[in-house]
Amino acid sequence: MNVIILVFMQVVLPILLLMAVGAILQRKFQFQLRPLAQLLTYCFMPAAIFLNIYNANLDYSLLLQLILYLFLFSLSLILLSNVIAKLLKLPPDEGAALKNSISLMNSGNYGLPVSQLIFSANPLGVSVQIIMLVFQNLLTYTYGMFNLMNASKSSAQIFKSLLRLPLIHALILGIVFQLFHLPIPAFALIPLEQLANGFVALALLLLGAQLATISLKSFHAVIGWSLLGRLVAGPAFALAFIYLLQIDGVIAQSLFIASSFPTSRNTATLALEYEKAPELTAQIVLYSTVLSSMTVTFVIYLALLLF
Repeated sequence: MNVIILVFMQVVLPILLLMAVGAILQRKFQFQLRPLAQLLTYCFMPAAIFLNIYNANLDYSLLLQLILYLFLFSLSLILLSNVIAKLLKLPPDEGAALKNSISLMNSGNYGLPVSQLIFSANPLGVSVQIIMLVFQNLLTYTYGMFNLMNASKSSAQIFKSLLRLPLIHALILGIVFQLFHLPIPAFALIPLEQLANGFVALALLLLGAQLATISLKSFHAVIGWSLLGRLVAGPAFALAFIYLLQIDGVIAQSLFIASSFPTSRNTATLALEYEKAPELTAQIVLYSTVLSSMTVTFVIYLALLLF
């Protein structure tokens, strides 16, 4: 129990405090959040991704194993959410909210800061989370949008959407610079480091500000199923596949911890954009983020204990 409390105090509580500050500031000043989100996505996050990949000691022989895990893990959650939606006989809009809330997790402005706190002395753990982040974004803008639109976008549209994601460019550049051992000149490295160092604080402040704009209404049954799927079934599936594929060490820790993150905030953004149960989706994001403070703490403890 003392270890769990220590994990909560050192990892989860600092995150909650920054989110609380963001929520308080949003209530007081009513920031325009879209420009801040764009600043985070197009500036701070790419810098953090690039430097973490550049500094990591990646074993590319493990990449295939990692991709296989991500495929199995995501497929299991997609199948689970579709089965639940059919059993509950949900209307299309609520069904889309349930499917996306279970399958898509907040690997960006929640998951990456958590990983940077836990694996500050081991860039490999953060690099695994970055690969998870990239995969989740690909899933969001393909499967997630398919659920909301009830029809698949054309391959050309999907490809163009993915090409516009700056994290893809940052990931590719980081891999190229690391593979060919390209040095980064000081005039470029210093601002990159400053941006990367500011990512965690800005990401969590923004997440808190976004949560402050969500209004709570009656507790819909879909919310309960979404929370069970995302915060309970997610880590359970992850643990099973980690053992099945015989993944261990820091990579196993990082993957298991990543499986416990709350529903992606992008689900609420896309639901609002396509007018598909936006209030329900926003509430799911809020509840899962708040409750994840307990589940993430427990999963971090288990990850450190088991691997």
